[in-house]
Amino acid sequence: MGSRRNAEERKMGEWDRMVDVVVVGQGIAGACAALEGHRAGAEVLVLERAGGGGGASALSEGIFYLGGGTPVQQACGYEDTAQNLYDFLRASTTHPDDAVVRTFAEGARDHFDWLEQQGVPFTRTAFPGKVVSVRTADCLFTTGNEKVWPFKDAAQPVPRGHQARSDEVNGGLSAMRALLATCEAEGIETICNAAVTGLETDADGRVVGVTATIDGAQRRIGARRGVVVATGSFTNNAELVQRWLPLLSETSSPLGVPSNDGAGLALAQQAGAALAAMDGVIATASIYPPENLIKGIVVNDKGERFVAEDSYHGRLAGFIMEQPDQKAYLIVDSEIFAYPETEGARHVLIDGYETVAEMERGLRLPQGALVGTLVEYNHDVAQGVDTRFHKQPPWLKPLDQAPYAAFDISFDRSIYHYITLGGIDTDARARVLDPSGNPIAGLYAAGACAAHITRNGKEYASGLSLGPGSFFGRVAGREAAANTGAS
Repeated sequence: MGSRRNAEERKMGEWDRMVDVVVVGQGIAGACAALEGHRAGAEVLVLERAGGGGGASALSEGIFYLGGGTPVQQACGYEDTAQNLYDFLRASTTHPDDAVVRTFAEGARDHFDWLEQQGVPFTRTAFPGKVVSVRTADCLFTTGNEKVWPFKDAAQPVPRGHQARSDEVNGGLSAMRALLATCEAEGIETICNAAVTGLETDADGRVVGVTATIDGAQRRIGARRGVVVATGSFTNNAELVQRWLPLLSETSSPLGVPSNDGAGLALAQQAGAALAAMDGVIATASIYPPENLIKGIVVNDKGERFVAEDSYHGRLAGFIMEQPDQKAYLIVDSEIFAYPETEGARHVLIDGYETVAEMERGLRLPQGALVGTLVEYNHDVAQGVDTRFHKQPPWLKPLDQAPYAAFDISFDRSIYHYITLGGIDTDARARVLDPSGNPIAGLYAAGACAAHITRNGKEYASGLSLGPGSFFGRVAGREAAANTGAS
């Protein structure tokens, strides 16, 4: 035992630098990890591969999915509790570790306060309509499937999308500017243009440092307490995307920055990490705004409905992706006709038709299929209940005002933007897990490089990247700083 300790001490002496905690990446998870690690008394060093911090978070709309009775929810007259948030997430997601869901739900309210204390700006007003992101000064709006059956029966529906505000830039950049400014003000050291190429472990498999390329030279940096991986998703890694997400089409377009290439996943795997939910993806090419289009119906190439049209746009996309030949059509009548305004989606108007039968022939659907679907749907609407998919009453209207129109919203035709949801497997303490579910000593992960709470697009809500990513970034920073060698 003594000889091994002496060997490790000699190895430690070979480090180019020694700190308590190394944080790899300075997107929102990395910035939050650095702040909490620093405030817990650890000497923190952030290594960022790009020329500056921010990552994909800075390009986002800045939507944080939070609840449990935040000050914004209270100011806007919505009652929410940690239990209600947990009930919704537990009903709508398939994350296998209940402790992860519970930890986030119970901490989300205080996490909102923490974000504001760092300077992330939120107003105290709500947007009542159904949109992808808010273009007004409002903060709070519904961003998921809270009102969608069966989830509406599992938890009281309340809006939980908190969009950071700024008069000059998008909400994500506004949030990141605040967090990065706080890091700088507290003297947290960051080295940019620093590519971490490997993790170093001791004889027991504990992660004790990193290898990085800095200014063109290889450097070995030791971490007395731990390493936090916060490198972003693998959205822009074509090889991994092709391997894990075969349902994506040629018209699927990745969201993110070039460094979202899965580098953190490979790093963690060097230390024996397991990956999870690698087939998870959230794609979006929303049919709204305008929200009136939700009153139409969506059918596949058999002329059949397959999902409630008032579902969150990622849920709708998840179902479209799975339809025969990935074909889907949005059907509207003259009373609600409008062109979808989603930027970049390119939903194409196929044609207008005087009758449903004519539209059925024009779309080359099975004879009688679309006619039957509309008869059933309009009968349900007259009764005030969508018996097939439980679409909510505000979005129910008979489609009986000719002429009719059809938009091609097929997954292989429209531009569906996507982000990956899979990544490093972690527990409620942001510890990286091995294939047996055991934590790897000294290694933590958070943000988009870690597997999300939502395992696929059908479960997603806007803000369930930034919300849990920043939350578990903080957890990772605290856990790493408190680590004295025991896992």
